[in-house]
Amino acid sequence: MCSSDLLEQYFCDEMARGRRMVELYELVQHAGNIVPRLFLLITVGSVYIKSREAPARDILKDLVEMCRGVQQPMRGLFLRNYLLQCARDKLPDVGSEYGNEVADGVDFLMHNFAEMNKLWVRMQHQGPVRDRERRERERLDLRILVGTNLVRLSNMEGIDAEMYKADVLPRILEQVISCKDTIAQQYLMECIIQVFPDELHLRTLDDLLATCGQLQAGVDTKAILVALMNRLAAFAKAEPAAIPSDVDMLAIFHSHVSTLKDGNLDLTAILDLQVALVNFALGFAPDRLDFVDQTLVSVAETLVNAKVTTLTGKAGDAMVSLLKTPMLSNGNPLTILALPNYGG
Repeated sequence: MCSSDLLEQYFCDEMARGRRMVELYELVQHAGNIVPRLFLLITVGSVYIKSREAPARDILKDLVEMCRGVQQPMRGLFLRNYLLQCARDKLPDVGSEYGNEVADGVDFLMHNFAEMNKLWVRMQHQGPVRDRERRERERLDLRILVGTNLVRLSNMEGIDAEMYKADVLPRILEQVISCKDTIAQQYLMECIIQVFPDELHLRTLDDLLATCGQLQAGVDTKAILVALMNRLAAFAKAEPAAIPSDVDMLAIFHSHVSTLKDGNLDLTAILDLQVALVNFALGFAPDRLDFVDQTLVSVAETLVNAKVTTLTGKAGDAMVSLLKTPMLSNGNPLTILALPNYGG
């Protein structure tokens, strides 16, 4: 048993002996140094919630605000991660013994997530320029601390599709866009795709893809889109009946990829995205050859606008993949050759 568990057990024993937790909660706030004081306060607060002497919502709100007292990024991240670990099984949620107001649990997690993301981003701007690479490595090592908030959000029973679309995802995406940090945006977008259910992605596809167009230039947008396509293609193939009739994934992806190609993506990235789109379509809708033909039209327009007559290197490889992919995926290559824009 680690020291924090032993300390929590001590406070639980005190509660069993009749000690009121509100008294201990107020007492530990007089500890001298702020960092150990807050770790101690969180531990007592965890037992305070168990005691039911006060609503979990009020204690959690107090703790998440108190943690603002530590603004040194590294210390603040670990402090808030400790808060999250202590509170993870005490959040108000559907069926929770600590209250069923889902919005209270969401507010706590979103507040903690926003503050942790700010601390994480601030790490990048502290110290001399020559240590930039070292700070980037440290940040990558610590990214899971921030992402754990999103994992816990995804596990909340009370978050349905309506609440996720109207409240949860917009607040997450606001943090992603406003931080204007390449490392944070890359990781958080990938984390959103990984931790939330496919059903929720289908209902918020436009929102996710629109955010991709607002990311910093250094973010690998292609990797984010490919990850989302691969996940949704696998889901659509495994659960075709679960795809809402009013969601045309192919049209939505095509529309947003067409918008991105007019942005800051280079030609190779644009072609790679088109290959991913074709793979995405043929993976779960092999009969949608009209979409393949539509993609070829889009690529042709891109090449004409860029005044490209010869493709070499990675761009050439991507173009070969684009032409080979439908041939390899379709049982009758002659069908592909017959597409109006395949040979043009």
